[in-house]
Amino acid sequence: MEISALTRSVVKSNHAVISADGYVNSNVPGWANCTVNVIINEQMGARLCQTLITLQKEGSLTGSTRQSQIFFYVIEGKCKATVSGESKVMTGGQFVYVPIHKEYVFDEVTPGTKILTFHKEYEPLQEAPVPLTLFGDAATVPAPTYLNDPALRLQVLLPDNLSFDMAVNIFTYDPGGHLPFVETHIMEHGLLYLQGQGVYMLDHQWYPIKKGDAIWMAPYCQQWFTAMGKEPAVYIYYKNVNRFPTLV
Repeated sequence: MEISALTRSVVKSNHAVISADGYVNSNVPGWANCTVNVIINEQMGARLCQTLITLQKEGSLTGSTRQSQIFFYVIEGKCKATVSGESKVMTGGQFVYVPIHKEYVFDEVTPGTKILTFHKEYEPLQEAPVPLTLFGDAATVPAPTYLNDPALRLQVLLPDNLSFDMAVNIFTYDPGGHLPFVETHIMEHGLLYLQGQGVYMLDHQWYPIKKGDAIWMAPYCQQWFTAMGKEPAVYIYYKNVNRFPTLV
């Protein structure tokens, strides 16, 4: 039997790698018959929250957004999502962006349905309206090459305009594909690996990464990734956009 003290999870002041072996379940009011893992949260120094939800028989998520917007992404399974009266049946790869001051319900679930969420406090901008509810399907989102490298493909799931202060993208790396330089930037990231494996460099420390792992990167945490193995590495990630530098 494996020693219980072994884990690949690491939590530092400017980054974290969270593997599933360390998940502890949480309860969220209004989220019933489900397992909730709060993977990234403000308590660790982040400015976002990232959760992983596994819905059981007759599971449901009921709530309303206040200051924070929520992005829901169905990893696998099936459910019905209703946001302020608009309903859609959602399956793996589909998502819904819920802006502030909206009511939502997820029900009629297939047991075992997994949903990823990104939460961020919305920062209004005088010259741009608050976004509307947005349903989408990653399968229909274009995947152009990234920086002219055919081994890298980037899908942008949310509109790129000033109404949005968060972005959610899916990055695909063919085996051997890698970031073309070490990134150093103001954006914060929350990630979840959907497929494959590789090696991530965070703040000059090296970590093996595989499907199911989550990563938090604080602003200016230097980062680089290369995909390894025999299948593409795919991750979905959050970043804050269009509101920096912060205005006081």
